[in-house]
Amino acid sequence: MSASDAPLAAAVDEERQLLGTSDTSQWPHYGGSYNEQRFSPLDAINDTNVSELGLAWYADYDTNQNQHGSPIYVDGVLYVSTARNVVHAFDARSGERVWTYTPILEPNPNLGLVNRGISAFDGKIYMGMLDAHLVALDAATGEPLWNTDTVPESLLGEMAGRYSITMAPRVAKGKVFIGGSGGEFGARGWIAAFDAQTGEEVWRFWTVPGNPELGFEAPHLAIAAETWPDDRPYWEQGGGGTVWDGAIYDPDTNLLYFGTGNGTPWNRAMRDPGDGDNLFVASVVAVDPDTGEYVWHYQETPGDSWDYDATSPMMTADLEINGVTRRALIHPSKNGFIYVLDAVTGELISGDAFTSVTWAIGIDEDTGRPIEADGARYTDEPFNIGPGAPGGHTWHPNAYSPLTGLVYIPTWENFSAMAPQQMPEEGPPPLIAFGGQVDRDTLKPHNRQSNDGWLQAWNPVTREVVWESERGPRWTSGALATAGNLVFMGTSNAGLLNAYNATTGEPLWSFDAQTAVYAAPITYELDDEQYVAASVGGTARGGYFAPTNARMLVFKVGGDVQLPEPMSFTPRELNPPESTAAPEVIARGENLYAQNCSVCHGNEGVQMRSSFPNLTRTPFLYSQEGWDTVVMQGARVERGMASYADRLSSEDSLAIREYIITRAIDVRDNPPPAFGFAPPPEEDDEEEESGDVHEDAAEN
Repeated sequence: MSASDAPLAAAVDEERQLLGTSDTSQWPHYGGSYNEQRFSPLDAINDTNVSELGLAWYADYDTNQNQHGSPIYVDGVLYVSTARNVVHAFDARSGERVWTYTPILEPNPNLGLVNRGISAFDGKIYMGMLDAHLVALDAATGEPLWNTDTVPESLLGEMAGRYSITMAPRVAKGKVFIGGSGGEFGARGWIAAFDAQTGEEVWRFWTVPGNPELGFEAPHLAIAAETWPDDRPYWEQGGGGTVWDGAIYDPDTNLLYFGTGNGTPWNRAMRDPGDGDNLFVASVVAVDPDTGEYVWHYQETPGDSWDYDATSPMMTADLEINGVTRRALIHPSKNGFIYVLDAVTGELISGDAFTSVTWAIGIDEDTGRPIEADGARYTDEPFNIGPGAPGGHTWHPNAYSPLTGLVYIPTWENFSAMAPQQMPEEGPPPLIAFGGQVDRDTLKPHNRQSNDGWLQAWNPVTREVVWESERGPRWTSGALATAGNLVFMGTSNAGLLNAYNATTGEPLWSFDAQTAVYAAPITYELDDEQYVAASVGGTARGGYFAPTNARMLVFKVGGDVQLPEPMSFTPRELNPPESTAAPEVIARGENLYAQNCSVCHGNEGVQMRSSFPNLTRTPFLYSQEGWDTVVMQGARVERGMASYADRLSSEDSLAIREYIITRAIDVRDNPPPAFGFAPPPEEDDEEEESGDVHEDAAEN
């Protein structure tokens, strides 16, 4: 057979795109089908035999980083994106590697590490890149067919370097839809459509207005500008509203929906003292997929001051509400509320808290606006914001079963102390708002701290929790629902992949993955047999430099393959230099650290479970000159660590280093409890127990 006669790999045409997972020989979209319900009609693995699920094969990745990308599957081949935009194709029968794509990324100080997924169409695999490019790979060989820089020429300057892409592209109607990340670095948000065959830009939708003196790119931006200040150059810090995850195309309404990120800076008082809504940050927006023209929006968090991105995954479903079937957009949001919107008009159908919320007491169903709690904007005194910056739910995909009518939400409970900020006399305001030196015992409305995580089943019609899994230390993976009356979800700190009864929440099966589980698993049919595939791996054990045992795991009923023993690891020695700085310098460093560093490196500099280094153990503590090569000169740009020379002075850098030294000394003299994965659950004679549903790792 000649190459031209060979069957097309990833032969997903528009008809198969519409079928989604109802064609059980594929999982072609990030969310399975266009509706992103992450539901499969397969039921060969079900609530009666899932206890017999075993490993069919596994394949190791050459990386020590977190794996956030769900795999996709088409016609006997599994495709998966891993950290740093490496893509693997595996023979789904044997696990044999078909090809690997390892890109050379353009230098970018805001690269980050993770990629959340890929899409397949017409023999191509599409991926958004950490250097803000969009690439199409030949599904048969992994060779790039085209590579497009998604940042427009109008931004080829300082702002261009603020962008990266971590979201999975969505492909529909011959177009690839993708948005850029970078809100915390002062990027201006957009989503764009590119021709799926050529990579040429078709349209671009800006989510926040730019400099009004340059004119507006589209009519919706003139409307948005009325909600931004007219007496200060907010556009110099980008404005935010980046589209870094949730997006969905709905063929029933022929609309493209997407969520937008937080405002930049986080604190509205720093970007808009006039208290505007700042459209279209923290919003769900619907546009025409052919032209990019605005259709409707719903702003979940007007005038966002809490990092409440509305970019968490969403789904469409037909719901019978008050006796009428309505096409609904369902969105469990980072701000702690689950929204049910009319998918045609954007009208609010319902909005309810699904986790602990302190910033608002509810949603006004007449206006659709949140009813904010007194003091929540922390303008006069600190406030214990719930959900905190990690959110009540973020990028981890939800699932929905049309058989049970339930939405399965990976849920978190957490709080962040946010305190009043002062506009600096010179230079830009701080981008991030954390508490710094806040007396947590005096916080309002309470001083509660939590990092719980769990899986909950929510009924979007009756607006109530039906069941919850056991709670554990915070974080969760994405979810998968099947017609076998099952829901799958993994954990991070425990390193488990779990299955639950979709109707009752009863734990039915658990597998020790030997590593963190972040990405949502998928399921598919091959040779009349059902499989479950999960891409696993993360730094929940041992920190940034530890091996992660990252790999693809594929399961079937009766699988009997065993994983090898996990690799051992000895953490770097904790041996900081002595501190000679004055107390006021250390105190200043603590505040600067909270505002500039903690979002990646963890509270108080001790980040034991992260994609970013634990600074108490870095050898750069021994020399201010060495420290400044990274912090001020960008010596770790290729690893995602930006230069902070435009935000910090040399005195600031010194103060932060001295603060980290004192933290390292404190940790050395008062070591925290040992950490590591929880052991796998033990089987009881009468029933099979499930391990805790939890994760404890830092969000990127």
